[in-house]
Amino acid sequence: MLRNLAANLITHERIETTEAKAKELRRVAERLISKATRLGAVAYTPTAELAVGDRAKRLHVERLLGSYIPRWGVKSDGSKVDIIAKVLGELSKRFEGRPGGYTRIVKLGPRRGDNAPMTLIEFIDAAPIAESGPTQASAVTAAEPQVPVSAAG
Repeated sequence: MLRNLAANLITHERIETTEAKAKELRRVAERLISKATRLGAVAYTPTAELAVGDRAKRLHVERLLGSYIPRWGVKSDGSKVDIIAKVLGELSKRFEGRPGGYTRIVKLGPRRGDNAPMTLIEFIDAAPIAESGPTQASAVTAAEPQVPVSAAG
């Protein structure tokens, strides 16, 4: 279950799941990304440009990642994504200087059917969530009555 959740998180960069699953998924996903970021520039440099020793290091990390998560994922539009290449290429470059904390968990509230606490787990630099309701900052300002300066007098 965690392997597929990790693959879906990497593929879609944001998934909705229960709070308990999200907390466990955070541990798994951060370890996978840390393995790739420890390689440094070797992770996202094209293989043809690498030295023999660096190719071996990269292959080792590819096999470690591939032993845990599946190689291919499918986006919501139906296109195939190489998950291992995305971790090594895109995510390792994106989180290169960061020492950890690659994911964020946002609590959404209880699920309708069984009242399970639902959360949204995403990478920290993912695009902001498009909400239909008022944001928290605008809800605070809307709750406070606006007093005109001349009437406060």
